[in-house]
Formats: sequence, C-alpha cells, structure tokens
Amino acid sequence: MLKFTRGLIIATALSGSVLSAGFVAPVLAAETERREATIMVSGEGEATIAPDMAVISLVVVRDADTAGEALSANSAAMTEVLADLKGQGIADKDLQTTDFSIQPKYRQENKPDGTYEAPVIVGYTVSNGLTVRVRDLAQLGTIIDRSVKLGVNQGGGISFTNDDPQQTVEAARKQAVEKAAAKAKTLTEAAGVKLGRVVEISENFAQPMPQMYAAAPMAKRMDESVPIASGENRYTVTVNITYAIEQ
Repeated sequence: MLKFTRGLIIATALSGSVLSAGFVAPVLAAETERREATIMVSGEGEATIAPDMAVISLVVVRDADTAGEALSANSAAMTEVLADLKGQGIADKDLQTTDFSIQPKYRQENKPDGTYEAPVIVGYTVSNGLTVRVRDLAQLGTIIDRSVKLGVNQGGGISFTNDDPQQTVEAARKQAVEKAAAKAKTLTEAAGVKLGRVVEISENFAQPMPQMYAAAPMAKRMDESVPIASGENRYTVTVNITYAIEQ
C-alpha cells in the first residue's frame, strides 16, 4: 500500500511537471511572437519670438554697527524703491520679495604667538532682494537706473521671457515631429523595410537661457541711461518617436 502511494505521488508530480512545461512553452512562444521590431528616432524643432516681458532681480544691501540700524537703513531704501516702481506702473502682483537676510560681520585677529583670538562681531549686514516682472520692456532701462539711484546696490540676472509662448512652442513641436518622421522614413527605406504605426512619443522642452547684468557698476554711472538689448527668445523642443517596423 505504501509503495502504491509513493508511486501515485511520483506519477502525479511528473504529470504536473509535464503539464507545466507544456503550458509555459506556448506562453513563451506567444510572447516572442508579440515582440515587434521597432525603430526609435528623434527630431529637434526651434522657433523664435521677441520677448514681451523681463524678470529682474534688485537687491538692497546695508551695513551698520547694529542689526537694528542696518535693518532701518535697508527698509528705508527698499520702501523708496517699491514706491517708485509702483509709481512707474508696476503692479503689486509683479513685485515679490525673494530673499531677506541679516548677517553678522566678524573680525578675527592673529596673536603674536600665531594663535587666533575668538571672532568678534563688528557689525551687521542686511540684504533684501526683490524680483520684478517688467511687462513694458521700453521701461526696463529706466527702472534699473532709477532703482540704483534710490539705493539698489546689487543685482542678479535679467530673464527675457514671454507671457504666453504657447504658439511658438507648438511651432517648434510640429517641426520636431516632422524632422523625426522624415528621419524614420529615410532609415527604413534604406533598410528595405516599411514604417509601421507609432508605438510611443515623448518630448523634451528647453526654456530660453536668461541674460545677465551686474547692478553694482551701474551705481558709478548714475547720469547714464542703462542700455538693454532684449534680442529674441529661442524655444527648443526635442521629440522622440518609436515606430513599429513592418517587415
């Protein structure tokens, strides 16, 4: 009876193995059949447009013996700058404080024996940064010039941008797709195969790079207007397309 049971178990196990192998083989074959030959190509499209808006960074920095004195001097200067900007038509929504800091200034002296004394606070620096969106580019040079005269003594970059660049981006996107499709056609014709359906599409979009200016040197040229060249913004779209190949 025991031998019969063992035999039955072994026979059942072997039967299960055969059935499993018989079941997996068609699945693998089906997966192999489902895999189709593909080709992936990329195309890059560019479109340019004149900017209609600029984003600038204006910073007021003040030093004083105490934090309170430095803060008062900084706040007074920034208040004048803000009032002047609003007087030139800059809306509240286009003015944003983006950086504010109060930092101690230290002095550390060397002793005759080569060691260092503990650092001593000798003053404070207060920095207040303002991001401004200028929608009338004709005002840009005047805004920078007046801001410097009112107390702005540091600055960051000017970013020339567009309020609504969607049509320009779409033109670049269409150009990128056309280039990718033309490349795929050339490659498949050269390989002697036919181009099939689109399997996948993806894109990468590059924003225009900001142009830079330095605000500090402008303070030495207060009687001169600030020359600004806006140029053109170039929007670039790269499209990746995967096609099936009909052999």
